[in-house]
Amino acid sequence: MTSEDLFPTRHEQHHDRFPRLDPVVHARNQARWDGPLDEVALSHYERDGFLWFEGFFSQERMRPFFDELKEMAKDSELMKSDQSITDPDSGDLRSVFQMHEISRRFDELTRDPRILGMVRQLLGGDVYIHQSRINDKFGFQGSGFNWHSDFETWHSEDGMPRMRAISASIMLTDNNEFNGPLMLIPGSHHYFVPCQGVTPKDNWKDSLKSQRLGVPSQENLAELVEQGGIQAPKGPPGSLLLFECNTLHASNKNLSPWPRSNLFFVYNSVDNTLEDPYCGHQPRPDFLANRDNTEALAMHDHLEPL
Repeated sequence: MTSEDLFPTRHEQHHDRFPRLDPVVHARNQARWDGPLDEVALSHYERDGFLWFEGFFSQERMRPFFDELKEMAKDSELMKSDQSITDPDSGDLRSVFQMHEISRRFDELTRDPRILGMVRQLLGGDVYIHQSRINDKFGFQGSGFNWHSDFETWHSEDGMPRMRAISASIMLTDNNEFNGPLMLIPGSHHYFVPCQGVTPKDNWKDSLKSQRLGVPSQENLAELVEQGGIQAPKGPPGSLLLFECNTLHASNKNLSPWPRSNLFFVYNSVDNTLEDPYCGHQPRPDFLANRDNTEALAMHDHLEPL
């Protein structure tokens, strides 16, 4: 059953952007301060749509995760599976999905109490993992990702009803101005930007390699950049970026010799579980949009030193 579509998108005709309908910080009243984020951080998140923590984890803590990623790239069975996406230009590994179910180390990281504490505070309660993935860009050849709002895709193709999800991006390698860091448009999350073009069946098979649908018009992008600018947080391995599900973001091709590998955990509120896709097609695979395991995450108490 799909409820009324409050965020219409993917139509043949162009539709104007409109103000978001949901709060940015979902914890209400006194619960707003029931967590590790102070009012300064909460206000920045409401204003910009993201928070940046340089060096959140130690580089030593991140090294085993990057080593594990390199081993995954040698796994021929994993590379042949649907959850592994190859680069459209080089054929090398671009993304691996459902990381928290492949690796115990990655699963435990999703339940790090410091991250979960912030996410629960921002989303106003318990959460589960909607999606997890690694995005990898090899030196000299890693392709970029076009401008998009995650929520626009998750709403249209997965049936996510409301804007009540957060992505936690953890840097496994250095992110610098040369190797294609994530770029965000501050304040863009305050609007829902409908995208033109009807979604074809099994769109995910192409869109994960190169996104063409779900990309805002250049006019809308220019207006939002004129208002908020573009920021590209950069830092060493272990840095953390929390960004709201409707914040527009993109990244350029990696033209440097250095790899850029980032881990993403998408936390969704247990009160915002998926309905039928609003685009009218069958649901995407579970490794892209978790429907089976939506129980609230419990914090992992036995973590390695930071």
